[in-house]
Amino acid sequence: MVASYGDAASEYVAAREGAALVDLPVRSVLEASGPSRQKFLQGMLSHDVAGRPAGQGCPAALLTAKGAVQALVRVLVEKDVIVLETDSDRIGLVQKVLEYYRVAAPVRFAVRPTSVLALLGPGAPDALRAAGVETLPVEPEAHLVVTIAGRLVRFVRAGDLPGDGFVLHAAPEAAADVWQALLSAGARPVGLDAVDTRRVETLRPWYGSDVTEENLLHETGLVAECHSPAKGCYVGQEVVARLEARGGHVNKALCGLRLSAPAEPGTPVTVEGKDAGRVTTSAVSPRLGPIALAYVHRGHFAAGTAVEAGGARATVVTSFEDGGARP
Repeated sequence: MVASYGDAASEYVAAREGAALVDLPVRSVLEASGPSRQKFLQGMLSHDVAGRPAGQGCPAALLTAKGAVQALVRVLVEKDVIVLETDSDRIGLVQKVLEYYRVAAPVRFAVRPTSVLALLGPGAPDALRAAGVETLPVEPEAHLVVTIAGRLVRFVRAGDLPGDGFVLHAAPEAAADVWQALLSAGARPVGLDAVDTRRVETLRPWYGSDVTEENLLHETGLVAECHSPAKGCYVGQEVVARLEARGGHVNKALCGLRLSAPAEPGTPVTVEGKDAGRVTTSAVSPRLGPIALAYVHRGHFAAGTAVEAGGARATVVTSFEDGGARP
């Protein structure tokens, strides 16, 4: 992703107050086809896939048998296929794992070349309407096919974007036309720096930056949206269920930090010189100053707890919406 298009401050304003258009080359699409696709994925992913009609979807995780998060996946049910959007550097692993467990099930997987764009910010609906999109999905991961600049686009209400927003899937050869049409409709191109700032402000983790195979789903804060407690067995379900039965208590959890000075990703979080976690994503917010997402060890992740990150004083927060406590 582009870090910035040259004016990070204005890009932040667009992401928070306007319509921010983001290129997401870090996302790819895998399609599952065959008559058993929903039944098979129901037994593989952490959320309910079976029974969802075309036009619905859900966020889910692909776990190991020991409960580690191998990938975060957007599941989109279409009439003839199920679309799985995930991180580009995990798409090969996801396909390999699914094909390993498939055995003789009548389901097939194929990577579908797709350009993934995102539109976020409170002005996103107006920009979409100006681009000719008349119907906007309301429920998270609800989706439909629309036409923008004469090009067919899969259009998704995306729950994993900071501050809510939409993801658009277009054929690679159509992406430039769709991009230009949205710019003409009032959207502003925004790079990774502004997106990361908004992600930290809204405590929105992304795979790779904040979630890896070192993490259990409960540690990420995503269990409520990526897991269905009512569904039956799936790979890694026993670990999730065991933690749920224990009140979801884990040894570390992803939190927000208000910092007295910026701290780079990977910076140790300490309490009285002792290890208490590490920073995953950091930013300098125009509203809040230096902030970060960090895993903090149990015993220190209560809101208001004083910690340090790379020598900088910091305060643990569970929400930045009220401005967060200053360190």
